[in-house]
Amino acid sequence: MSKRDIQFDQNGLLRHFLTIDGLPRQTLTDILDTAENFSTVGTQQAKKVPLLRGKTLVNLFFEPSTRTRTTFELAAKRLSADVLNINIQASSTSKGESLLDMLRNLEAMHCDMFIVRHNTSGAAHFIAEHVAPHISVINAGDGRHAHPTQGMLDMFTIRRHKQDFTKLRVAIVGDILHSRVARSEIHALNILGVPEVRVIGPHTLIPREASSLGVHVYHDMKEGLRDVDVIIMLRLQRERMLGAMLPSEDEYFIQYGLTRKKLALAKPDAIVMHPGPINRGVEIESAVADGPQSVILEQVTNGLAVRMAVMSMVLGRKQEA
Repeated sequence: MSKRDIQFDQNGLLRHFLTIDGLPRQTLTDILDTAENFSTVGTQQAKKVPLLRGKTLVNLFFEPSTRTRTTFELAAKRLSADVLNINIQASSTSKGESLLDMLRNLEAMHCDMFIVRHNTSGAAHFIAEHVAPHISVINAGDGRHAHPTQGMLDMFTIRRHKQDFTKLRVAIVGDILHSRVARSEIHALNILGVPEVRVIGPHTLIPREASSLGVHVYHDMKEGLRDVDVIIMLRLQRERMLGAMLPSEDEYFIQYGLTRKKLALAKPDAIVMHPGPINRGVEIESAVADGPQSVILEQVTNGLAVRMAVMSMVLGRKQEA
């Protein structure tokens, strides 16, 4: 079964959200449009809508995360769902119980959705293949593979500032090799019709297959930033690096850190993004991260609307069918 097929039910509605790769443009547009409808919920006096009342969502985070887990939890609560956070370190899996046995026990509690973060690529897809028919799975990041809701919240942020994807030049800078976010962004940008996607970084942090992903590869940051509309900076993921892939963080910042001087090479109205957490003085200087062209905090806010959109579309499909 293909990645695309498993994500849709027999009626063609979204059942799981595991990857952006292979999805039709209309599905991405539907997510963005639905998120737009949810974007004002947080500003209302009553910050809840009843769409998922009676539903139970389980956060299964086998890898540490604060921002992603809390935004999923808050998004679910704003949809009036019940949320169960599993402490994996204290769960029965630490006592030898298999992952599938743990899932079966959660299913027996009549849960409706698993939100999965795992350090192994393909883990969310594996879980989606083995859950009961009434369960949906959202991938909250798996290894180096994908982080689809982060990719979509970044697309939502770009669309709010730039409107037309087909007229943009986008640069993704930094640790492309280890970044599931970069992969999801590249797939989304290509599907939405961005004519030029650039990846910029040292040879050691650009995957060998990068050119086959539909991107232009640059190792010179100044050349790569010239005349771009959107700059997406990535975190150096030292926890995933094996061996010395960089001479030093200071040298990395000199070559690939975003400064005001380098930012000036992009278009005057270019926006600066970062999925977080930020390493100031390594990937980006504070004057840029906190500057007028930065939309980094907007990305966090937009994450709530996008995750509300995905959860409502996935769990609302039964009522639509």
